[in-house]
Amino acid sequence: MQFSDDGRTHDEEVGVDTASIKERVYATFTGLAIVLVQNSNVAHTDAGRATITLLVGIVAIAIAGFVAELLAHLAVHATFPDRREFGRLLRLTGTAMASAAVPLLVLLLAVLGWIDLGTALTVASIAYVAILGLIGYVAVRRTDAPWWKQAIALGILVALGSVVVLIQQLAHGH
Repeated sequence: MQFSDDGRTHDEEVGVDTASIKERVYATFTGLAIVLVQNSNVAHTDAGRATITLLVGIVAIAIAGFVAELLAHLAVHATFPDRREFGRLLRLTGTAMASAAVPLLVLLLAVLGWIDLGTALTVASIAYVAILGLIGYVAVRRTDAPWWKQAIALGILVALGSVVVLIQQLAHGH
């Protein structure tokens, strides 16, 4: 069995990477839904409220992910996480929070009056879509499948992502 510099096995490292990517994807979809809904109601909100709404939504999904990981650890290991594992849970929470960095910075520009709120929400939406696209592209490229199967897989991922966004929009009445 091989160990990394910090004493983790390869399987543990893969598990951490997998959880980190999942948290980033969940938070990115959540953030995208929030900015799309706000963009469709841009006439009825202001930049400060839009920024706070996104921040609160991302903090909520990050904490939900933390609680889910903590509960899963308790259920599987029948014990509370040790210091190293607790640190891993906090890093996963940070990964989810980091997904909102660019969109929050763009919305901050709107709060400062440097750009229009509608423009900021559009740029934030594009940033979220780009993040999801990049994650999907990197994931598909890592496979050993021929290029045409990778292209099909990426197309399927884009279609599934679009369905998620559509459902989120329908859930918010838009």
